[in-house]
Amino acid sequence: MATAASLPLKAEMNTLRRSSRNIKRELVDNSPLKSPTPSSTPRKRIKTEHHSPKPESSPAKKTAETPKAKPKDKDAALQSKKLSAYSFTRTSPFPNFPHPTARECSLALSILSSLHGARSRPTAAIKASSTSAGCGASPSVLDALVRTILSQNTSDRNSSRAKLSMDKVYSRSDNWPAIVAGGREKLQEAIRSGGLAAVKSRVIIDILEQVHAKYGEYSLDHLFDEADDAACMRELLSFKGIGPKTASCVLLFCLRRESFAVDTHVHRITGLLGWRPEGAGREEAHGHLDAMIPDGDKYPLHVLLITHGKKCEECKAGGKNLGRCELRKAFRKSKVKGEAGEVAKQEELDVIKKEEEEEEG
Repeated sequence: MATAASLPLKAEMNTLRRSSRNIKRELVDNSPLKSPTPSSTPRKRIKTEHHSPKPESSPAKKTAETPKAKPKDKDAALQSKKLSAYSFTRTSPFPNFPHPTARECSLALSILSSLHGARSRPTAAIKASSTSAGCGASPSVLDALVRTILSQNTSDRNSSRAKLSMDKVYSRSDNWPAIVAGGREKLQEAIRSGGLAAVKSRVIIDILEQVHAKYGEYSLDHLFDEADDAACMRELLSFKGIGPKTASCVLLFCLRRESFAVDTHVHRITGLLGWRPEGAGREEAHGHLDAMIPDGDKYPLHVLLITHGKKCEECKAGGKNLGRCELRKAFRKSKVKGEAGEVAKQEELDVIKKEEEEEEG
């Protein structure tokens, strides 16, 4: 028969014989039972807490999270935003900015024509160059679009090298089925010499696939029969990677519509002349100038401003105002008023001061 003193000892021995499952259950249930080895308690508690179920609030939080947009949804949203931002009614984004007036456009045309020769839209049928990419100059709308893409953000020489490389790789640069079948990597390698090959190859392949899926053929020539210029612009802008400058070049040269394309030369010089607000980006400048410049002046002004931007030592990229450029001198008043920005204003004031000092001397 057990004595009273042996009862606690027997109870303790019974406790030690309990199974690990009972110990775990009692620990979870916050049982007052203590483990015989102090170091084992924290280890078992950590393991138990690690596998404990998540709080009830977690599922609610998870369902409340906004689902990530799929790539196609993102592209559609960006395209919608681009189309809604563009004004198809030819209204300036700067309605209170008065330049250029029709008279100023006429004056600029007169000066540029005297410097570089008059320009007018050719009356003969367009012929696509076999040696250069060109910028929208092709009798095929799709070909004109691809050639203009090749000319983006690069020199004429590099874009032409890319076009000639496509001729070599695909037999001709407008062999659309072969280009699509070859895939992006092959096209990227073919146009590498033109710069931004990864981006341009993706844009070109995407456009070709979209056109074929929509019309059953590789052609956008139905735009020749479209009476509405805005509808042509909307169609071209609907393609991912195509902005107002590229679309405008296709309208101006291939479709022979009145549109004023703004490239880097045009953007720079119109800023020097005070024809756009200081800080206006290229797309904003396009919207403003396309609304302000008379239709009949758009083709010759575009061509002559690009020519001037390449040839004039004062107006080319990095050029310094020396007060000798006839075009800049003609628009001195608006620059002195500060309408071309403070930098242009100060440059012009410095030139005027120098001229006055030379006259006095």
